[in-house]
Amino acid sequence: MTKEVSVIIGKEKYTTEINFDKHTIIADEPEELGGQDKGFSPTPLLLSSLGTCKAMTMRMYADRKNWPLDKVEVRLSSEVKKSEQQQTTYIRCHITLSGDLTPEQKQRIYKIADKCPIHSILTNPITIESNMI
Repeated sequence: MTKEVSVIIGKEKYTTEINFDKHTIIADEPEELGGQDKGFSPTPLLLSSLGTCKAMTMRMYADRKNWPLDKVEVRLSSEVKKSEQQQTTYIRCHITLSGDLTPEQKQRIYKIADKCPIHSILTNPITIESNMI
């Protein structure tokens, strides 16, 4: 089990403080939704978790192989489509790899992106348990 993340919101709409270990991130909603736009809103925050995990996983793999990967850029977007029975969320990840890599190396690094832990979490069943303390 990982360390806990703490999320705190006070009376200031909708500025939220996210704490983990010694790190703090501010999340918020855009002004048009009543927030103050001081940080990421929840969906971009989720997408950033996926994007950073993919980028770090590709970087680790290329480093282990001593491949000349200079830079990874991951651009993400999401779209929710609702039907009568369910809603489906489509997350699109556009990956750009820079460096003096062969086509085979690029393809292998690209495939490794889908092996990152956050991708695995989001593509497998998730159970969320909430309780009041």
